[in-house]
Amino acid sequence: MIGASAGALDALSVILPALPEGFSLPVIVVVHIPPDKRSVLAELFQAKCRVPVREAEDKEPIVGGTVYFAPPDYHLLVEADKHLSLSSDEPVLFSRPSIDVLFESAADAYGPALIAIVLTGANHDGAKGMRAVVDAGGSGIVQSPEGAFATAMPEAAIAMCPTASVLSLSAIAAYLQEV
Repeated sequence: MIGASAGALDALSVILPALPEGFSLPVIVVVHIPPDKRSVLAELFQAKCRVPVREAEDKEPIVGGTVYFAPPDYHLLVEADKHLSLSSDEPVLFSRPSIDVLFESAADAYGPALIAIVLTGANHDGAKGMRAVVDAGGSGIVQSPEGAFATAMPEAAIAMCPTASVLSLSAIAAYLQEV
């Protein structure tokens, strides 16, 4: 699971294209996008990546080796049966989709098998969700604030999850290639 906001395009452009063909894990991504804009993230990254990339759809089964982007103006959740669901519940920290909502629902579904990654961003979204992932036995990885376009999200995640690994974007990409 990856959450990002301001500066997301550049950060994800280091990580997602590095995923090798045959990568086995699903990657679910929330990027804060204005609710009235159509997202082109899936199309943009499909052209750059060696794994399938798509915009998530309601009740879609999660398939390994696929990158799913949350659609604008919907929270993206992981159901216990490993399906995705979309919600139009109220924004969280002024954001819909919310990183916290994704991470918290995924922590319930995947527990210790989950890796939560918080990248660049200008608010605190993702910190509470990463805490839920770590509390469920999963792993937390945070982009080093020194290399982030916006430091608020990484700093909040580090403050809430001091045991999280703090890595550069290239180190995050290398880590994912090894899992």
